[in-house]
Amino acid sequence: MIDYTPFWATLKKSSETTYTLINERHISSATIDKLRKNKPMNTTTLNDLCRILDCQIQDICQYVPSENDQML
Repeated sequence: MIDYTPFWATLKKSSETTYTLINERHISSATIDKLRKNKPMNTTTLNDLCRILDCQIQDICQYVPSENDQML
């Protein structure tokens, strides 16, 4: 599963907040909710977050093996 725990640490180190992401950077509150709940999101949104936070993808998400992953 994709885990967004690194996002919260990266956000804390930055000058941004969830408020500024929503109100100044036009990231939807639904996206913030997806980050909180480790829900899927598209790569365009991940790209936007990397640009805003001036970071790499691994600073936003990580892969964590899970027994709940879909069988291939």
